Amino acid sequence: MIEAMQPVPPLFTDVDEDAKRRAIRQGLASVEAGRVVDHGVVSTWLTKLAKGERPAAPRSTRKP
Repeated sequence: MIEAMQPVPPLFTDVDEDAKRRAIRQGLASVEAGRVVDHGVVSTWLTKLAKGERPAAPRSTRKP
């Protein structure tokens, strides 16, 4: 006899909306200040991670 699997509860049942809003504001402020990471740099980094390499995480650069 095969038993039915029990549903797995979600990892994040409670969302801290205030923390979420703060994080969004912080991210937008960083973008407005020009602290960004180029998409191509992130893409290259992710490709290396997928290949099993462990490169240092890309760092933000200031864009005018």
